[in-house]
Amino acid sequence: MAAGNVILFSKNKDDLRINDLVGATVLLSLVSSAWTPDSTVTGNSVWADMSANEVSGNGWAAGGEALTSLAATAISGGFKFSSGNVSKTASGGSIPAWRYGVIRVSGSLWGMTNPLVGYFVGDSTPADVPATTTGNSLTINCPAAGWFDLT
Repeated sequence: MAAGNVILFSKNKDDLRINDLVGATVLLSLVSSAWTPDSTVTGNSVWADMSANEVSGNGWAAGGEALTSLAATAISGGFKFSSGNVSKTASGGSIPAWRYGVIRVSGSLWGMTNPLVGYFVGDSTPADVPATTTGNSLTINCPAAGWFDLT
């Protein structure tokens, strides 16, 4: 499945530097439809703002899966941030249904603990992405143009 367009959390945009992300532990966490996104300048900024709505288990790690092969690539007038794809196989039960993928940093960065970067809707309807049943893989592909760009 290809990730939808990533919406950056405005509260952290002024701090966002792609090179900071390339050197950090960046996670992709799955969040249920119980969370209401708030990407305004007064909205969500750290993982604690939404962690109660996280979904995990049966192959998908609590806290999220680490993005690998992080890259900041020059584009006209700026940079794009990309990574390898994330793929996990459901085992011992289903990876739960989810609505949002949240890109965040694990640890301290920009004077915050576990700051948020952006999120995307997993299904274009939007509707919940159905549970991934035992033995099947949940694969989330980094878009060809990267997760997002800064120009």
